[in-house]
Amino acid sequence: MTYLEILQSYNLTALQWIAIGFAVFLLGLSKSGIKGIGIIIVVILAFVFGEKASTGVLLPMLIAADVFAVIYYNRHAQWYIIKKLIPWMVVGVLVGVWVGNDISEIIFKRMMAIIIIVSVLIMFYTENRKSNKVPTNKLFSTITGFLAGFTTMIGNLAGPISNIYFLAMRFPKNEFIGTAAWLFFIINVFKLPFHVFIWKTVTKETLVLNSVLIPTVIIGFFLGAYIVKLISNVNYRKFILIVTAIGGIIMLLR
Repeated sequence: MTYLEILQSYNLTALQWIAIGFAVFLLGLSKSGIKGIGIIIVVILAFVFGEKASTGVLLPMLIAADVFAVIYYNRHAQWYIIKKLIPWMVVGVLVGVWVGNDISEIIFKRMMAIIIIVSVLIMFYTENRKSNKVPTNKLFSTITGFLAGFTTMIGNLAGPISNIYFLAMRFPKNEFIGTAAWLFFIINVFKLPFHVFIWKTVTKETLVLNSVLIPTVIIGFFLGAYIVKLISNVNYRKFILIVTAIGGIIMLLR
């Protein structure tokens, strides 16, 4: 099929194109540092393409946005955190590949929503206590890394888990964004072969669709990067907590 025939084969309505465009614009914003809105992107794309198929549509655009993020925020990345989390994220991805075809999506979403909401409530509690204590327990990073890897493979839903971890580590906004950028660039590239060869959710057809949408991702990224510069560290932490909590509630009610 030709390029245009592939696009036409999706049979998308004008409203669906608008919804997809809005979702990928939000993706650009999210990768620029306006964290916590990932759940909205996942919900929109799942509604248009279906739950599992949408993960393959989204992944190449995530990687494209990650490239811009690691270039833009590279000097702020905290590599000791990345080295601590990556091995457990890899394990989580592999377990996600294994159980991804069998796990009930409803049960998975409910469990994730409860974990996110409880974690956010704990973070709100620690924020209000004005404690600057940083968790050093190895079990904390192990569980976080595994859950982030598992959830990113199953449904590109690792954002809330990583947000909670970086907030707990008391990272300023640029270190938060830069570390997350490299972490997810590495893990998203690692996920790609499984989507291509095992789940077969990334195909020539999805890549053609991605090529149309990526310019919107780029626009969202640079607009988001400008907005992030205007937000103070204190307000950034509050924003992430509130939006992450809303994301957990949306997931619970879906």
